[in-house]
Amino acid sequence: STATFFPGSGAYTDIGAKKGKYYAVNFPLKDGLDDASFESIFKPVIEKIMSHFQPAAVVMCCGADSITGDRLGVWNLSLKGHGSAIEYVKSFGVPVVLLGGGGYTPRNVARCWAYETAIALGDQEELEDDIPWNQYHNYFGPNHKLHLTPDPSMRNMNTKAYLEKYTNIILENLSKLDAAPGAPFQDRPADFCDPEERRKIAAENSNPDEREADEHKAQHSAEFYDDDKDVDKGAALQRGSGPAEESAEGHGDRGSYAKGTECGGVLLCEEG
Repeated sequence: STATFFPGSGAYTDIGAKKGKYYAVNFPLKDGLDDASFESIFKPVIEKIMSHFQPAAVVMCCGADSITGDRLGVWNLSLKGHGSAIEYVKSFGVPVVLLGGGGYTPRNVARCWAYETAIALGDQEELEDDIPWNQYHNYFGPNHKLHLTPDPSMRNMNTKAYLEKYTNIILENLSKLDAAPGAPFQDRPADFCDPEERRKIAAENSNPDEREADEHKAQHSAEFYDDDKDVDKGAALQRGSGPAEESAEGHGDRGSYAKGTECGGVLLCEEG
């Protein structure tokens, strides 16, 4: 998405810094992105990322505000176009974890994630387009269909020349990394989960001239204790035990957001 959309990142120049330079990939895209344009950039960029980093697993954030008809998003993807990203990443044969994300037309978010859950299971061809009756059936009117038709009146501002330009820039950036990054994972000591053992190891490795005995440390009155010094428990009893009040902030309307679309993201994990 463009760098003007919350949280203000996403420009193609956001490539990481110092030792992390070129490890981040952002593809800024304009309004009206359709299925064909999305596929034309997603496949070559992800193929380069997968072949270079060779991850043992992939985490995908499947934000649904890029689906056509979203109240805030300004792309024009169908469910099949959106889901093609998951199908392509799955084709590399590594474990994939799917997460949710943005999406501001709830009935279309439900459609999207139902379809993409089916893709994760390999059953997308078994889904019928007619949504079966359920207690929320009216939410999916008037046609009660699973799939959405992209808006034919929405202009795709992403020209072929624009997409090719930034695809080439990103592929060039990735080629500047010499080898698949990452550090070897170390076996965890068998006793690492034992808090007492961790304290013993920390004590053995610390400087005895600088170490201060716990009983001589000043304790703040707001600290939590399990014994009779538990001032928090006493304070809670004095205040009473009424139910906590809950509050929620509204999300605002379309005017409170800068124009753009959340792209979601991909997290690559080294094999352990």
